[in-house]
Amino acid sequence: MKKQRVRVKPTGKQRRAAKAAEAIEQEELSRRGLLLKLRNYGLAAAVLGGGGYIAVAKVQDAMAEEDLSRIGDGIPTVVQIHDPQCSQCLALQREARAAMSEFGDGEIKYVVANIRQSSGRAFAAKHGVAHVTLMIFDGDGERKLTLRGQNSRARLSAIFRRHTLKAPTPTPKPAPVEAEPSIPATS
Repeated sequence: MKKQRVRVKPTGKQRRAAKAAEAIEQEELSRRGLLLKLRNYGLAAAVLGGGGYIAVAKVQDAMAEEDLSRIGDGIPTVVQIHDPQCSQCLALQREARAAMSEFGDGEIKYVVANIRQSSGRAFAAKHGVAHVTLMIFDGDGERKLTLRGQNSRARLSAIFRRHTLKAPTPTPKPAPVEAEPSIPATS
């Protein structure tokens, strides 16, 4: 037979002492706990806020990247005819974005014509091109070049650089300065 332990009930004095000690512990823990909770909630808010900011920025970038109305607004534009389910399109997109990273804001734009959407299909049909294609437009929206198939980032960067260089504007020659006639001094 197993030996059973017998529990001894604490006396009234022992119970009151235990409750007093527990109350003191709970009071300390509640202060400490409150500070810990405040710290944890503060950290969570900072992480969620930062993550939310990044997520919103990415969504806005993606929306701007698919805005075909940005073509011809004064900045040269690279348009990729893109199918998000095509591995070649995804590889071309990686290379094009890597080449675009060498340029500053306002030098050149990257726009995606997604053929899974009606606007992208219409754009591709209008220009008579299929996916895995890059089209380069000047600042006025005139198509300058069409690149079909895979290209390396080095080649794309060189091509993009050629299309972002602006023709030098001739400097006006200064007008010849005519000597002013001297006025005789009157006395």
